[in-house]
Amino acid sequence: MKQLVLDIGLATVPTLDRFFAGPNGAALQHLRLALGAGRHAATRSPVPSYLWGEPGSGKTHLLQAVCQSLREQGASVGWLDPALSAPPDFDENWAAVVLDDVQSYDSARQALAFNWFVNAISPASGAQRWVLAAGSLPPADLPLREDLRSRLGWGHVFQLQLLGEAERRSVLRQEADARGVFLGDEVMDYMLRRFARDLGSLMQLLERLDAFALSTRRAITIPLLKTMLEQP
Repeated sequence: MKQLVLDIGLATVPTLDRFFAGPNGAALQHLRLALGAGRHAATRSPVPSYLWGEPGSGKTHLLQAVCQSLREQGASVGWLDPALSAPPDFDENWAAVVLDDVQSYDSARQALAFNWFVNAISPASGAQRWVLAAGSLPPADLPLREDLRSRLGWGHVFQLQLLGEAERRSVLRQEADARGVFLGDEVMDYMLRRFARDLGSLMQLLERLDAFALSTRRAITIPLLKTMLEQP
């Protein structure tokens, strides 16, 4: 009989401290400075910021980490991505606006993102809000309406680079340690040889493997990984 696994403790919360910077140190340092210290610090750094890079380069992790940091400061944040089913209207209580995967916005989300951007930078009341966005392309190449595309390139722009194999190994080890699981070198070698090597896919595989190991009460091994992949 399989053990029922609760979601508690399976997923780790993205944080800036848990982001392995590698060649992306400048972007990480910029986000730390923008957040600063103290309540609603991002409202003191209203110049827009845009991160771009290939899938798996860490864009969504950084955006989610910024949201987590702001919420810990007591701030509320507006979040928009292509999968959000019912995005809200702009809220004047937001300390920041965060836009993920902007290259995939449909016309309705482009209109909403533009509205959020304008309200954040030129609010009807209160201080300016920080706009932090991310996409797979540089601002000039985004397939978006011109007024939104040009605004995304107004401020600080950082290209994120994919991590090398040694760095991906370090991130996998760090993530496994954060989950309290042992990930042997042979399992890591198998994961890096047989599966998508971008970091996002590897993190999803590790999360699934962690949950499967808990449900079966078995240690993480290559046979366990193969058994998991045979499951429907």
